[in-house]
Amino acid sequence: MAIEILRWLHIVGAAVLLGTGAGIAFFMMMSHRTRNPAAVAHTAGVVVAADCVFTASAVVLQPITGIALAVILGWPVFDGWVAISMALYVLAGICWLPVIWIQIRMRDLAREAARCNADLPAGYYACYRWWFGLGIPAFLAVLAIIWLMVAKPALKLLG
Repeated sequence: MAIEILRWLHIVGAAVLLGTGAGIAFFMMMSHRTRNPAAVAHTAGVVVAADCVFTASAVVLQPITGIALAVILGWPVFDGWVAISMALYVLAGICWLPVIWIQIRMRDLAREAARCNADLPAGYYACYRWWFGLGIPAFLAVLAIIWLMVAKPALKLLG
């Protein structure tokens, strides 16, 4: 029974990472397209909250449940598809951590523009480009991890 709960927690965590990542990206891009500072400020505020509640929780849960599953099931943690998954997870994290700060900065810049009844400033657009650019490898890494979890390909990295 414990193994089923652990698997369930791991799958839910993966779904949350993928789902919040896709949802956040969609809503941020849609609000960005309006170029309306008030709309961007509101959406970015919700996105920051969602990332803090949902994504951060899943980010903590995934390595705990994943390593526990690998150990219990006898999968080598530092070889094969598990090791590749962990490397991709680190890559996604390296991309995601600055994105948190970037989203907060985008929110604050949009709030200030809305308060002053001004256009979104150049700094906002620079942040958006970084946010978008870092989101692509992070999202692709999560997709690849989920494929590896499902397929469990026979890969041998160590001799």
